[in-house]
Amino acid sequence: MPRATVRSAVVALAAVAGVWATARLGLWQLDRAAQKQALQQTLNARAALPPLKMLELATTPAAAAGQHFRRIEAAGRWLPGATVFLDNRQMAGRVGFFVVTPLQPVDGSAAVLVQRGFAPRDNDDRTRLPPLLVDAGIVRFAGHVAPAPPQLYEFAAASAASGAIRQNLSLPAFAAETGLHLRPLSVVQDEPFAAVPDGLRRQWPAPAVDVQKHYGYAFQWFALCALITGLYVWFQLVRPRFHRAAA
Repeated sequence: MPRATVRSAVVALAAVAGVWATARLGLWQLDRAAQKQALQQTLNARAALPPLKMLELATTPAAAAGQHFRRIEAAGRWLPGATVFLDNRQMAGRVGFFVVTPLQPVDGSAAVLVQRGFAPRDNDDRTRLPPLLVDAGIVRFAGHVAPAPPQLYEFAAASAASGAIRQNLSLPAFAAETGLHLRPLSVVQDEPFAAVPDGLRRQWPAPAVDVQKHYGYAFQWFALCALITGLYVWFQLVRPRFHRAAA
C-alpha cells in the first residue's frame, strides 16, 4: 500500500476519533447541565414544602434521600460529649473545622447528627479546639435536612481515627462507636451567627447547580469538534483538489 494512502487513512481515523470524542464530551456536559437543572427544580420544590418536625425525620436511607434539602424545625438537647470537629474544611476563605454534634429529640427518639457550623483553625496549634458554647437545655433552631457530612480524601490509616478531631465521619461507624441510635441523615443548622451566638459561622455553600459552566464547556467541546472537522475537510479534501486543478 502506498505511503500516501496509509498516511491518509491514519489522518482520517484520527479525525474521526477526535470528532467522536469531542462530540461525546459536549453531549456529556449538556447531560450534566440537565441533571443540575433537575436538581435545582427538586431543591426549589422541597424548599417550598412546610418545615419537617423531628418526629417526621426518616429512619431508613431510602426515605432519607427523599427528605434531603427539606427545611426542618429542630428541637432537642445537645449531646456535647459526642461532638466531632471535622478537619480541613473551608468556609469564607478560611480553613478550619466543621463542628458536628448529635441532637437528642425531646421525645427520646433516635438522635440526629447536626452540622452546627464552621470554626477557624488556630494558626499556632492546629490541634487546639475552638471554644464552643453548648446550651444544656432544650434548643430550637431552623435548618435543612442533608446527607452525612461530605467525605474528604484520607489515607487508610486515618480512616479509623477516633477522637474529637477527625478527617471524616461515617454515620454507621459513629453510631456503633458512641452507642447512639442515629438517623441515616444529618441536619444543617442554618440560623446566622447573630441568632445563635455560639461562635460558629454558617455561611454554607449552595449546592453546585451552576449549569452555565457546563454549557460553556459543551460549547468548547463542540467548537473543537467543528474545528477538527473543518481542518480535515480543508486539508484532506478541498485543498488537494485545488492543487490538482492548478496542476
